[in-house]
Amino acid sequence: VQLQASGGGLVQPGGSLRLSCLASRRRFNMNFLAWFRQSSGKDREFVGSIYWGGESPTYADSVKGRFTISRDIAKDTVYLQMNDLKPEDTAVYFCAARQNRLVLSARANEGAYNWWGQGTLVTVSS
Repeated sequence: VQLQASGGGLVQPGGSLRLSCLASRRRFNMNFLAWFRQSSGKDREFVGSIYWGGESPTYADSVKGRFTISRDIAKDTVYLQMNDLKPEDTAVYFCAARQNRLVLSARANEGAYNWWGQGTLVTVSS
């Protein structure tokens, strides 16, 4: 499995959740990873991204200030820490990866990513 997302679940509004994405990074030379999400009946939406080389992550405006992306080099894992969750954050969350870094304007383009994880469901509800 190239990418394996986990950590989804049910959480109340205002709560927190941390998603993990285990990547076969070294085998496939994955250097740029992103999180997307898809709500029922909607298109898949860019959440944020991180370059394994260490520059600051980037985020969609809808999650900026609430979500944080980080990486653990030793574990080949990228995390999505989600705080102050809202019902509109309910979605299936996917991690995606590619070999090379993307310019800022291209990071939300789904077609730019070569590998996708299976998705993990996050439900924000009281």
